[in-house]
Amino acid sequence: MRLLRLMIVWCCLLPGLALSQTPAVAPAPQAPPATSAAKPACGPDHAILYKRAVKLLDTAEKKLSAQYTAEAKGLVKEANSLFTILVKECGPSQKDRELTEAETQQEANNNKLRDEAMAQVDRLEKSYEEKMKKGQELEAKGQDDQAAQMYRQAKADSERAHLLAIKAEIYALRNQQMIFRFLAR
Repeated sequence: MRLLRLMIVWCCLLPGLALSQTPAVAPAPQAPPATSAAKPACGPDHAILYKRAVKLLDTAEKKLSAQYTAEAKGLVKEANSLFTILVKECGPSQKDRELTEAETQQEANNNKLRDEAMAQVDRLEKSYEEKMKKGQELEAKGQDDQAAQMYRQAKADSERAHLLAIKAEIYALRNQQMIFRFLAR
């Protein structure tokens, strides 16, 4: 309780003290030093982020193939946030760079695999909804065994769709990995 009172005093009184000590006429703001404008866009910190993101993607693929879907999803989410940082901070410098023929082919392949996976996800989601509806109808008719079978099939479709959605995201992030590969050098 005493600490809370101290924090309240600190937060409430100190800003007032700072205001009372400021001169009546504030000095003109100074221009930032010229060296901050020449700051390199991508540095060694970005290389560390890139390597961490690639390692996360590799681990996510291994977890996904071992059926640890929740862990894989978390790893992909973390890799995505790291690549998002790289896109924001290093992306503008990469817009001028031309992709090599191999990179262009790899990007097209990854996009194709991602699109196929997402199309399959859409089909599985529709199948899930149909099977759930059919299961409810069977349950209403009193055919509990058949309804339970429909629910199991629906659950399997849902799990497969979830797995494929994660796989599609990995394909998309592999394109980011390829674009920022220069950071690994």
